[in-house]
Amino acid sequence: MIEFYRTRVANDAHAVVGRETVDAADLDAAIEIARLLARTLNMPQWPDAVAIADADGPTIYSSVIAAQAGTDKWPTS
Repeated sequence: MIEFYRTRVANDAHAVVGRETVDAADLDAAIEIARLLARTLNMPQWPDAVAIADADGPTIYSSVIAAQAGTDKWPTS
């Protein structure tokens, strides 16, 4: 599952703005899918972070992103 959310710096609150369940071969494939979805998924707000969970539920990846207007600025590691 891929969750996109906004964070509020003042109190570190997280608001989920999008959630998609996808099948991916591995974590790298899931990250690529998340990058594409961050730019193309119809969400009420631009996300500023993403979390990827495996099929059993635990988060296996999370990152701050800049998905606005075609920007593709994700950490390289």
